[in-house]
Amino acid sequence: MAETKIISGKDLAKKIKEDIAARVPALVEKYGRAPHLAVILVGEDPASQSYVKSKGKDAEQVGYKSTTIRLPEATTEEELLKIISDLNADSEVDGILVQLPVPKHIDEDRVIEAIARKKDVDGFHPANVAALWQKRPCVYPCTPKGVMRMLEEAGVEIEGKEAVVIGRSNIVGLPMSKMLLDKNATVTIAHSRTRNLAEVTRRADILVAAVGRLRMVTADMVAPGAVVIDVGVNRDPETGKLAGDVDYDAVVEKASVITPVPGGVGPMTRACLMENTLECYLEAMKKNNKED
Repeated sequence: MAETKIISGKDLAKKIKEDIAARVPALVEKYGRAPHLAVILVGEDPASQSYVKSKGKDAEQVGYKSTTIRLPEATTEEELLKIISDLNADSEVDGILVQLPVPKHIDEDRVIEAIARKKDVDGFHPANVAALWQKRPCVYPCTPKGVMRMLEEAGVEIEGKEAVVIGRSNIVGLPMSKMLLDKNATVTIAHSRTRNLAEVTRRADILVAAVGRLRMVTADMVAPGAVVIDVGVNRDPETGKLAGDVDYDAVVEKASVITPVPGGVGPMTRACLMENTLECYLEAMKKNNKED
């Protein structure tokens, strides 16, 4: 078998951000301001703080205005919804992101629904979700969008292939399956209750693991020559290092294409957030300037 192709999400994300950064000065000149991303963080969760810091850094790298609103753990749902409402009404804000998870006393669904669809850079709003499933224009969720870009970059042919997505979350598994389906793959959604999971995954030409279980996808679950995309990010309790849902060291020998963890899908998720912010900004500018 030919040498396995390892897709560096880090390198592709860097290219995407460089392309965006090259466009921003002309947009500022044309519209009078840069795209503006507002990120809300409720509470002190260390992982969430790290993610929010990274997103702010990305925004600055591409030349966006970035606002981070840090709120205490005790913030009420109504207080959070009022802040979102104010950002919705602010014509200088193009993208709004509430870092999930929110504290347990806040209804996550209400928060997501409160964000104006036109500023929903995560692609989680029910109207964006419905539009995705109805093949209408929408904001694509960042992680599945990043995966599709990686498959494209690696020259993976999707049409007619059998794809298996392990995981059925609203954030990754379900939209991932729909985006593969839209590229004419035959898609199976597998999950924790799938019987004979290994038999199902071995059928896959393209296997996407998005369950959040450390190294659950073992070599015997992967067909020789399969394309393996690892969305999982887990901390190995023995080493303290990050690792994926795929047993990378064992599977890399069998796969034709594989993504590493870290440095794979993660950086692409953040790059696609920058893309989504740009798309929301351009839509707003066209509407405000009544362009066709």
